Amino acid sequence: MRPTKSARTALAIALSLWAGAITLHAQTQAIDAAKSTLTIRVFKSGLFSAFAHDHEIEAPIEKGLIDSSANPAVQLQIDARKLRVLDPESSADTRAEIERTMEGSTVLDTGHFPDISYQSTSVTKTSDAHWQVRGNLALHGTTHPIAVEVTLRDGHYVGSASLKQSDFAINPIRIAGGTVKIKDEIKIEFDIIPTQ
Repeated sequence: MRPTKSARTALAIALSLWAGAITLHAQTQAIDAAKSTLTIRVFKSGLFSAFAHDHEIEAPIEKGLIDSSANPAVQLQIDARKLRVLDPESSADTRAEIERTMEGSTVLDTGHFPDISYQSTSVTKTSDAHWQVRGNLALHGTTHPIAVEVTLRDGHYVGSASLKQSDFAINPIRIAGGTVKIKDEIKIEFDIIPTQ
């Protein structure tokens, strides 16, 4: 018995919806947290800044998603308690002391604000394999808009952004009576790889 015209139409619609769902799923990829990197660069200033070091901080990505559909989007999450100081010129004891300060109430206050997250609000293609991503960064109990420049290179989404600590109610650290201090502006660099 041959299916009726209405049955064939219903089957075609169902197959179309199923294929569309598969395409949509393929356009949303998880971020490979084990292979992706996010680095925070903190810079010194002040009269005696020559006696201090800039800081390089690793911020492991907990999880995230990249949507490359017609309405592209990105979201990621970081556990502030897992940030690690990499400063190659500093001893292990000095790095540990910097981490304690960073996690403490005067900076990130990770006991009260353990989560750092970014959620895009718009993605604009500026040229081939280049985008400007605008979104909201939630940090230290404050949410603030951040624009990020992104390039797709060999399957990696790479780029950087700058932000001011004071925008997130963080006062840059000062030591030695303010003769050595941390600049308000910090730089974030990332190399994000989607899962295959």
